Amino acid sequence: MLTVLLSSFFLTIHNVTVRVLFSEHLVLGVFVLGGYVKPDLPNSFLLMFMRMLLVVPLMATLALKLYPSAGKEIQDLFRRERFDVLIQAVGCGILMFVYIAALYVAIGLIPTGIALTLFFTYPVFTALLAWKFFGDRPTPFRWLVMSMILIGGVLTIPQSSTSYSSNTVVIGIFASLSAGVIYAFYNVIAQICLEKFHPVPFTWISFTSTLLLSGVNLLIFSPSSSQLDWTPLWIGSIFSGVISFIGHTLNNLGIRMIGATKASIVGSSSPALTALVAWITISENLNLIQSLGIAVVTLGIALLSAEGFFHQRSPSR
Repeated sequence: MLTVLLSSFFLTIHNVTVRVLFSEHLVLGVFVLGGYVKPDLPNSFLLMFMRMLLVVPLMATLALKLYPSAGKEIQDLFRRERFDVLIQAVGCGILMFVYIAALYVAIGLIPTGIALTLFFTYPVFTALLAWKFFGDRPTPFRWLVMSMILIGGVLTIPQSSTSYSSNTVVIGIFASLSAGVIYAFYNVIAQICLEKFHPVPFTWISFTSTLLLSGVNLLIFSPSSSQLDWTPLWIGSIFSGVISFIGHTLNNLGIRMIGATKASIVGSSSPALTALVAWITISENLNLIQSLGIAVVTLGIALLSAEGFFHQRSPSR
């Protein structure tokens, strides 16, 4: 359980780092840092590419240690009978690239805790997609919790102000929710793919696809390099890449130790943890209604995860 909590903490630090790269903040009440790039798609591609340049080789090393047959399984994907699995794995990589790009834009435009809370409404969309593709009809309890998550998400929506224009708020909300919907599709396709493919090489393909796609999009939508401060960008990207790698590794270890269901219950603390860390590190303040919304979404995610946990523990009749 501690491993999963640490995973959520490291991934939260990664998100806050991205926020600082996009906008200037007083960090820990001491240092004024940030605002090195505008929160738009080209710069999201840039930050993704710089981060993945570090993470992909690290994940390749880890993959070979955790699962020595990873290389052979990837080679087997190019056989005709396994081509459908290759398409699914690469498709998940494309979806990962899109949802990370959208989430980066959202984090750059609206408070980190709110952006992550709106993103974490994805279990609602995942449940609806699972109903359509797998026939997993939501129970009355699940409908109730899904409604609760959506209501909590609505409560977190920031109002336009001198800090956030109405246009900025709308784009940030749309980007957060879009990232959640795309991540739901990622989960559904991943579920299909992982029935026939090991999760270790699958994860590496997803990250490699993100690296390649961000590089290609940088060639098409390249930001103006003359306006970029490369030193803090590289420092921030390397730092976020390392802690993101540690976070994903700890999460995988946690799943292995306590199971995916328990890990998802513990991981449901991410929206609240993000808001707390953002408040402590970069003084992002939320009003009472927004804090209530984050609490409602966090509780809803925990209840959805707990439903599966108690269902597994209930004796079969």
